[in-house]
Amino acid sequence: MRLHRLTLTAFGPFAGTERVDFDRLSAAGLFLLRGATGAGKSSVLDAVCYALYGELPGARRSNGVRSDHAEAGLRTEVVLEVTLGGRRLEVTRSPEQWRPKKRGTGLTADKAQTLLREWAADAGEGAPGWVPLSRSHQEAGEELTRLLGMNREQFCQVVLLPQGDFARFLRADSKQRAELLGRLFDTGRFEQLERWTADLRLRHEREVQGGRQRVHALLARAEEAAGPLAADAAAHHPGEDAPIAEALAWAALLRVDAAERADAAALRLAAAEAERTAAREESERHGALAEQQQRHQRAQQERLRLTDLAARTAPERARLEAALAAEAPAPLRAPHRAAQAALAAATAEEEARRTALAARAAAAGWSAPLGTAEELQAAEGLLRAETGRLEAAAADEARHGALLADRTRLQRKHEAAEALAEESRRWLEDFAERLEQLRQEREDARAARTELEQLDSREAELQQQLGSAERHLRLLGELAAAEDAVRARTDAAQGARQHTLDLQERRLAGMAAELAAALTPGTPCRVCGSPAHPAPAEPAAGQVTADDERRARTAQHAAEAELATAARQVAALAADAAAAGAAAGGRTAAELATAIAELTERQQQLRQAADRWLPLGQQLERLERDGAAHREQLRQAGEQSARLTGQLNALDAELTDLGRRLAAARGDAPSVAARAAAVTALATATTAALTATRTTAAATAHHRDTAEALLRAARDAGFPDLDALAAAALPPYELDALRGKFKQLDADLELAAAQLADPALLAAAGLPPAETGPARAAAARADDLLARAHRTAHEARSRVADLARIGRDLAALAAELAPVLDAHARISRLAALLAGAPAENALRMRLESYVLAARLEQVAAAASRRLLKMSGGRYTLVHSDGLVSGTKRSGLSLHVVDAWTGRERDTATLSGGESFFASLALALGLADVVTDETGGMPLDTLFIDEGFGTLDENALEEVMDVLDSLRERDRAVGIVSHVADLRTRIPAQLLVRKHRTGSTVHHTTREDA
Repeated sequence: MRLHRLTLTAFGPFAGTERVDFDRLSAAGLFLLRGATGAGKSSVLDAVCYALYGELPGARRSNGVRSDHAEAGLRTEVVLEVTLGGRRLEVTRSPEQWRPKKRGTGLTADKAQTLLREWAADAGEGAPGWVPLSRSHQEAGEELTRLLGMNREQFCQVVLLPQGDFARFLRADSKQRAELLGRLFDTGRFEQLERWTADLRLRHEREVQGGRQRVHALLARAEEAAGPLAADAAAHHPGEDAPIAEALAWAALLRVDAAERADAAALRLAAAEAERTAAREESERHGALAEQQQRHQRAQQERLRLTDLAARTAPERARLEAALAAEAPAPLRAPHRAAQAALAAATAEEEARRTALAARAAAAGWSAPLGTAEELQAAEGLLRAETGRLEAAAADEARHGALLADRTRLQRKHEAAEALAEESRRWLEDFAERLEQLRQEREDARAARTELEQLDSREAELQQQLGSAERHLRLLGELAAAEDAVRARTDAAQGARQHTLDLQERRLAGMAAELAAALTPGTPCRVCGSPAHPAPAEPAAGQVTADDERRARTAQHAAEAELATAARQVAALAADAAAAGAAAGGRTAAELATAIAELTERQQQLRQAADRWLPLGQQLERLERDGAAHREQLRQAGEQSARLTGQLNALDAELTDLGRRLAAARGDAPSVAARAAAVTALATATTAALTATRTTAAATAHHRDTAEALLRAARDAGFPDLDALAAAALPPYELDALRGKFKQLDADLELAAAQLADPALLAAAGLPPAETGPARAAAARADDLLARAHRTAHEARSRVADLARIGRDLAALAAELAPVLDAHARISRLAALLAGAPAENALRMRLESYVLAARLEQVAAAASRRLLKMSGGRYTLVHSDGLVSGTKRSGLSLHVVDAWTGRERDTATLSGGESFFASLALALGLADVVTDETGGMPLDTLFIDEGFGTLDENALEEVMDVLDSLRERDRAVGIVSHVADLRTRIPAQLLVRKHRTGSTVHHTTREDA
């Protein structure tokens, strides 16, 4: 991952649009992001995270991204150009935000937007450009996360290294470390594995219970088949939960009891088998005698044939014995031949070396004798001494060349200083005029900005009046409609009142009939008081009752209430219309719209001039800074030119002196180096010739020794000289053939003699010829007797057949259940082990904790490589999996090993500076481990946030060396800090300045700092 450019608009502390050129910053490999506290250094990193993931890092997620300094109509936006997986992408993100309505008053919401584009060589019509990929938040987020290979939590820990988090991580307890490691590494699958093993253990338990039920079913069948035998063995019957071995033993006991009942039949069968065996042995004895007598005859014939063959091959046997005698001195022949070859090679090498030496001596003009070894050794000493003197002169020659290069470099610097001075003088010629012009233009922009603010206020006022005028017109229409409704409801209320009065009159007219309907014989009348009712009134058609009157009165009240409500609405609308007309200033909506249009046109004219205020300020600030830089450059160039002139004069004097000494040293050679090369080559050739002479002498002595040893061995073997020895020798293949031939012949003779001397064969040859017919007849009679015994025993064997079959079924079931029981035992132990049960897990460590401990061990190992360098070889981090007290997790402890004392101690004992570079090493180590875990995505841009202020000068130097090593393979490292010492160490810098109106960013160099 490499960052290229970042554009921020109305984001965090930045009120306007700010641009960060990471390509420019990354060119040096290491760059500094600095600024005052609260200026917005970390907000630059927040913008990178927001562009890639749509969220801010960690604890700042709740702060929001909208700048409080930004103008209401300026949209918040972050644009990041980045290379991921070899693809150059541009991601643009805007959050949901509120802006003033274009018409009327109030605010309206702009939805969040995301745009992902990719740079293509052929974006259309054969030209390169940006090609849109997606406008979906989810789709763009999934594509970016896939290319990055890590989630937002991992990205913030790996790319944006937060020092404060790792200082806390360094001193945290096991639970806090587990929370961080669990967020970075996906360990949920190991928790799922724990649940899976627990479920598997339950399934195995059910399978074991089913197997036990099948065993007990077979035991019931065996008990049924045994009949009365089962009663005798009832004391040994296995229980419900007894092991399978006890069930097998009980079944075996039943089979033994049944087998004892068949022993008598088995004894009778054994007697028949013994009789048949005796008959067969007799038959076999007669057959063996016949076979031995035949073998004795064949052995006699074979011995006669082999004796004749041995007599015919006697000359070849003599030749073999002579060749075997010549084998004794054979091991000495190879060293003798090797010595001859070595002597010839040494002689040729000596001649070649002496020829080369003669050529070198003639070329170098060497006249000393070079014949014997002593003369060569003396010449070698003289030449080595001369080489030493020329090496000293070569140093002067190298110094002379270096001085010439220094003079050329100083001359170029002198010319460059003069050119810089001239450039600064030309640049400063019209500096005052340009500065005054920019100041005037910025003042004009400020005036336009002030007038624009006044017009914005006037526009808001006119917009409010336009809204009031439109509301007045709308309320007048609603008032007319409400007055029509009042008139309609007035007619309805009057009609309901008249209907109620009519019903009252009709009820009064028929009141006599209503009272008569309530009379009861014997009850006094409520009008006259008489208990007799001779002629009660009869109700007329359409008689009105009290219920009819109540319903009419209810309808009347409802109509009157609706009329009152409508009247109140008319009064309210009239009041609102009057207020809206007053708020509109007595002007119509058309008049106000015309005034707003004229005002908007003037605002557009002023906004073009006002928008230049901030850029002109930046230009003015940049021009003043450039003017100061050129004045300083002019002063430094003059000082440097004078200093370089003095250095050039001193170099010229030293070069003259060295030139005189070198001329004397090189003599006729073109250079001291050429003279030294010729002398060195002659010395090397002399050494080679001396070595070759000594090698030839040694080879001559060795050849003489091997010849004498070989002659002595030949005479000891019975040969008068070496020629006789060579004549007796045979080729290996012929010697092996003869040796094998006579070895086989001797073996065959020994075998024939052994067979003829065999006592059994001799005894058999002395007996009468064997008779096999009667013996075979007796064996047949014994076979018939055995068949009858088998038929007698068959009934006894059938009695135990059922128990034997059941026993086999039970044994097969036991064999089938054995792996199930073994698997159940293993999975039960495994489930207990993964769950951290003390009986199986001495460390009381669950599987998820064990995996996190392994990750922590990797992080500690990766961190120690950098911590050793930052601490000057003193400290290393080690992971501890020892038990901890209470209910805390084991395996997540960190210790620091102090090489000065050789002891481990708690990381909390480190000082402030030591804690910083220990936490930095942890952060970098964790970055390495997470990067490997997520597929090894190359991270070409890293950021390190704060913490350098706790370091002394030496520690800062060690940390800077480690950070320099991070730049390998074209990697860029950004440091976020306000430590002053870093400004002089890091040339490329991004300065964040804070102002009352919002922060700005500026690309600076070390000189600007």
